[in-house]
Amino acid sequence: MASKSLQDLKQQVEETAQEAVTTAGAKAQQVVDQATEAGQQAMDQLASSTQETIDKTAKQASDTYSGFAKKLGLMK
Repeated sequence: MASKSLQDLKQQVEETAQEAVTTAGAKAQQVVDQATEAGQQAMDQLASSTQETIDKTAKQASDTYSGFAKKLGLMK
């Protein structure tokens, strides 16, 4: 009888431990997924910001060239 109770208790402990491991694994995966998403959003923002800077720089260079060309009489 005592052996049966100990066996049942052991089984309950093992099941509880397995549930804890499963829950911890799921939470860890959730953290990894959130970090991955945050990293992707940061990379997207960086790419967007970099492209905006490139576009602004190219426009400024073009405007500067046009200004010089007009002053030199190369453009009307």
